Amino acid sequence: MNTIAIFLESKKVRPTAMRLLVYKYMAQSNVARTLGDIENAFAKADRTTLYRTLKTFEEKGIVHQVDDGTGTIKYALCEAGCNCDIGRDLHLHFHCNNCRETTCLTEHKIPQINLPDGYIAEDMNMVIKGICEHCSG
Repeated sequence: MNTIAIFLESKKVRPTAMRLLVYKYMAQSNVARTLGDIENAFAKADRTTLYRTLKTFEEKGIVHQVDDGTGTIKYALCEAGCNCDIGRDLHLHFHCNNCRETTCLTEHKIPQINLPDGYIAEDMNMVIKGICEHCSG
């Protein structure tokens, strides 16, 4: 059994052929991907199957959603040990205004935000927009 299949099983995800392919595609990409990107990479795959794969991965902590302000949700692999918990595992994202790619900056964590009494945070996202290292250099 390959390492991706073992990893998926450790997350309680059955390693179907499509799940293995989607995970491998996401692992080879260093930027967040849209459902459309993934659909284009697997032209013969059913869009619903790809969407369900991403949702399963998200529920099991394998990927997280990135809302970079473009109006299209993107997905990126979670780093090892990530639980996507507010205040513990959240990190910055960078959206390049030139190439339109969004990158996880996992080494830069979002600081803990103390909300006033009565406010309950359910999600937090911080996106920095500008020119990426590839486009600026």
